[in-house]
Amino acid sequence: MFLFLGLLLVLPTQALLAEETINQEPGIAQEITAIITAKQHPFLMLANFPNRTDDLESLYKMTNHQLLWLGNENSEKNIAVALDLLANATVHGLNPKNYDTDTLRQKLQPTLKLKPDAYKESALYDTALSISLLRFLHDLHYGRVNPQGINFNLKLREKKLIDLPSLIKNSLAQNTLTELLLSVEPKLKQYQKLKQALANYRELAANAPLFKLNLQKTLHPGETHPQIAELRRFLSTVGDLPEDKKVISAEKSSLYTDALAAGVKKFQKRHGLTTDGHIGTSSAAALNVPLSERVTQIELAMERLRWLPEFNTGASIIVNIPAFQLWAFDSIDQADANIINMRVVVGNALKTQTPVLMAEMHFIDFMPYWNVPYSIIKKELLPKIIQDRNYLDKENMEMVSVFRDGEKPTALNEETMNLLKEGKLRIRQRPGGKNALGRVKFIFPNKDDVYLHDTPANALFSKSRRDFSHGCVRVADPQKLAEFALKNQDDWNPETIQIAMNTPKTQRVILKKPIPVLFFYITAFFDQNDNLEFYPDIYGHDAVLLGTLSKPDDLSDQSIFISTNTAQEALIK
Repeated sequence: MFLFLGLLLVLPTQALLAEETINQEPGIAQEITAIITAKQHPFLMLANFPNRTDDLESLYKMTNHQLLWLGNENSEKNIAVALDLLANATVHGLNPKNYDTDTLRQKLQPTLKLKPDAYKESALYDTALSISLLRFLHDLHYGRVNPQGINFNLKLREKKLIDLPSLIKNSLAQNTLTELLLSVEPKLKQYQKLKQALANYRELAANAPLFKLNLQKTLHPGETHPQIAELRRFLSTVGDLPEDKKVISAEKSSLYTDALAAGVKKFQKRHGLTTDGHIGTSSAAALNVPLSERVTQIELAMERLRWLPEFNTGASIIVNIPAFQLWAFDSIDQADANIINMRVVVGNALKTQTPVLMAEMHFIDFMPYWNVPYSIIKKELLPKIIQDRNYLDKENMEMVSVFRDGEKPTALNEETMNLLKEGKLRIRQRPGGKNALGRVKFIFPNKDDVYLHDTPANALFSKSRRDFSHGCVRVADPQKLAEFALKNQDDWNPETIQIAMNTPKTQRVILKKPIPVLFFYITAFFDQNDNLEFYPDIYGHDAVLLGTLSKPDDLSDQSIFISTNTAQEALIK
């Protein structure tokens, strides 16, 4: 009748002992139940824990509402391990203060000296440690912030993907508490690399001399500057210049040498700058960013990576918006050498930002029409049409009633102009050399109606900052991306793809297997060559996330992000 009946039959002695314990300690069970019911805890800085309540109830249900940490021969050792896990939250980009680590340490010795009948005090400490550990594990696995609450349109992780109460209970039973975090933290290589970088940059920020380059004009190789020695030291510190004693000895002067410029070029590449070795305003600004801010960028990147669901095996495409780059993988964990990487142009930072999203690519259109969004018609095209009635013909555009194959164009006159102004007619651009989408369009249905596409404006890819589009993402090498998407598709190869991209007729190809597409936003990122790169926060998303994380609320409790036993998700208010 009960799930545990088989265990009771096989292990009667243990069952009897458990029943005896319950009978001996009803006061503990009552106190623990009262704390769970109240959903508040007086020991904790953030006393309310409504969204950890179900997890806490599940955890103590496994112990028949008896003490989990106290009252056994391993208590002191297990509590010490748990407190060490909380204290080392900084290793994972999290703050130990959010988990009341200091308070729990201070109360430990007095609690261990409590009399056996001090039910309330024992229950308070035991549950406080459990709540703090549940909070930490939840934040480490899912993140502290609900991404949808800050306009990151990501699919939330499935419920019960990981059972935190069972992990804690089993770790205690199997004496593997020290390994608990390995079961919880993200497995992504990108995350693990950033965790290592976080430790390195935190150490550099604490110990490296402060550096600020005072620049009056652009510095070129062969010129002098009084801070050359400081510049050399800084570049060596962050790994962009090898510590060659011979070179250092020969370059004690203020001369900006070619060898030092090579280090500057590496720094520029890692920071999304023009890699010319010339130190101008942008390069000086990047050099002058305090290393403590780089630590913060890494922490924010790790937080965002915790939001991502587990990646399935197979092909996937990722665009990192502030990096202005795309990566195409055969598998997310494949060898780095085989990753396809190309430059992209993303949405304008001030007007038409590219959204963060997850979707699946289902189609590829060769020689596509560009169906112009009404917002662009209203703001950009209508003024030009009013000024020049031949504008549509000059731009190879036409008015239509609906966007569909074979639709006949509508002539421009006063009546149709009024209908266009009212949004009752539409404009599309025919395939051809002027088409804004170029020769191929990669389609993954999404609510923002954005996609990847070719472009005739190839000159923009040479710029270091590339936020010029209306929101869609333009790719520098559309043929290579098409080859990646169609490489396992019958009748498609580099030659047939090239033909399709140069044939005037529009052609849609349905993918046999959809390809996941992720438009993401992190300003600290390891590239395929294992270089840690930093990018400017072009859309201000880092500032928003940092502000959200800086709130006094426990975000994992004040916003229901995901819980193993919670039935709803709510956005951060």
